[in-house]
This record gives sequence, C-alpha cells and structure tokens, in this order.
Amino acid sequence: MKPVEFTLNNITKYYGPLHVIDNISLTVETNKIVAFLGPSGCGKTTLFSIIAGLKAPDQGLVSGMGGKAISYLFQEPRLLDWLTVAQNLAFVLEEHIPRSAVPASVKAALEQMEIGAVHDTYPRKLSGGQRQRVAMARALAYPSQLLLMDEPFKSLDLTLKWSLIDRLHQSWAAAPRTVLLVTHDPKEAVLLADEVYVLSPKPAVIKSHHLISLPRTERKPDALPFLQLEQQIIAALI
Repeated sequence: MKPVEFTLNNITKYYGPLHVIDNISLTVETNKIVAFLGPSGCGKTTLFSIIAGLKAPDQGLVSGMGGKAISYLFQEPRLLDWLTVAQNLAFVLEEHIPRSAVPASVKAALEQMEIGAVHDTYPRKLSGGQRQRVAMARALAYPSQLLLMDEPFKSLDLTLKWSLIDRLHQSWAAAPRTVLLVTHDPKEAVLLADEVYVLSPKPAVIKSHHLISLPRTERKPDALPFLQLEQQIIAALI
C-alpha cells in the first residue's frame, strides 16, 4: 500500500448562501504532484485554504494534515519589500534550520534559480520574472512536507514559465515532497503532475480524475502520448 499524505472526506463549503464546494473526497499520496483544474471561481483556491487549515469546511474532514510544514507559491510573489532577496529567504528559514546553515541554504536556493547575483537587491528593483524566481526559491528552500502552488506560472512569459517548471522538476527529483498545483493550463498539468483532478463550476465537485503515468522524461509537449493526455483533460474541462 502506498503511503498517504492526507485525505479529504466529504468537504463542503459555503460563503453565506453561496455554495462553493460540494462533498469533495479524495486521497493524496506522499511525494506525489497533484494538479487541480476547473473554471475560474469554482473553488480551487478555497479548497487549498481548507487543506492548509486557513479555512474550515462547513461539512467534512481533512485527515492527516496535523503538524505538517507547508510552503506556498502563488501567482504573485508576495515578497517582503523591506528585506533584500537573501533576507526574504533567510526570514522563513531561520526558525527551521540551524542558523549557521542559513547562508549556505539561501545561496544554494538562489543559484538553483540562477538569481544569485541579486541576493542583496530589494524586490522592488527586480523584474516580475525575477521576483517570481525569488518566490520559488523561497518556497523550495523552506523544509516543508507539502508545497501548495496556486497558479504560480500564470503571469509569466512562455520561456520563463518552462524554465521554472523544469527547475521545479529538478528540485522535486532531488528532494521529493507532496505538491498540489492549481492551474488553468492542461499542458502545465501534464508536464508536472502524477494525478489531475478536474473540478466542475461551483458548487465544485470532482468532474474527472486522470492518472498521468507517462514517465517525466517522455513528457514532450509535441509527442503523441502527451497530446492525448492533454486532450483528455481539455475534453473534461469543456
């Protein structure tokens, strides 16, 4: 039996009279990358907030999340503007690894994203792409068991997007952890995920579930097996 990271049991959520999530149940296995797709406003971000314990469901239970360290990567970098790039990373690391190890961890994380040269720069002086690289470096450097990614590549140009996806792959292969990804891009989901859930318009239910068994080394966007998987997800979204 494969190790289970956590389980959602009959999760339902309302905002006042608005029914957002309806009776969602699923199990996420340890060290898997799981993607969630669905129409805008269907409740994907709300579901993430419930998983992280930031919101409580009106019905149902999240099992297995107690005590887990979580890191986040959002569409906006959410950096602290009054701290340098290196200080932004050190800020989240200092209470979780020995202080003597923080400088080396910060340096390694920034070099992995190829932004070591801006370590003493303040975020406001960076380009949007550089800020997102810093945010990814910070999320990956944090010693979490679960990484939540809420459309982190949405506002990036195509070249930078594929570059960061490749670097995420490298980091995950070197140090696997459980990753949940919200995206609107089926191609992005097939490139990254082991499993894909397609959600319906709200109140969100699981419309379809796709296992991505294609080896990551064979996930070429122009290859027929990749295109077939992508089309399956697109068909489920329509």
